[in-house]
Amino acid sequence: MIDPVIFPSYWPPAASLGLNTNLLETNLINLGVVIGLLVYFGKGVLSNLLDNRKQTILNIIRDAEERYKEAIDKLKQAQNRLQQAETKADEIRINGLSRMEREKQDLINSAGEDLKRLEDSKNATIRFEEQGAIEQVRQQVSRLALERALKALNIRLNSELHSRMIDYHIGLSMGTLGKKTD
Repeated sequence: MIDPVIFPSYWPPAASLGLNTNLLETNLINLGVVIGLLVYFGKGVLSNLLDNRKQTILNIIRDAEERYKEAIDKLKQAQNRLQQAETKADEIRINGLSRMEREKQDLINSAGEDLKRLEDSKNATIRFEEQGAIEQVRQQVSRLALERALKALNIRLNSELHSRMIDYHIGLSMGTLGKKTD
């Protein structure tokens, strides 16, 4: 090759197209050419890959949003069912408490009625026993009075008094017979 420093007037037209032995410059140029070719020819492929990736991501986001909306709907339904269940549980609790209160009151009333009947039965039994005891005391008093009267009569009766009594009673009997016949 002709040295341009030695022959400055001679510049071959192809001198700039010669072999470049500088590796750094050569690699940069080669890299630029390769990247340019890749961008030019790979632009469609890369664009398609990016579009497909973008569509996939958008579909995933759309599906996630739909699942999110479904989950929110299901959560609202579950909250509604929970609210209904709590309301139902409150109603059952209130009904149970009122039923328990009514049954308690019924038991109290029934126990009161039973107590009154027992009291009445007890009082009737006591009155019956009192009447029986009073009757028994009367009989004993009557028997004692009769025994004392008989003792007193036996002590006071002698044969003369006995004869007068018989005469007196006969006279009384006769007087009542005479009145009946009149």
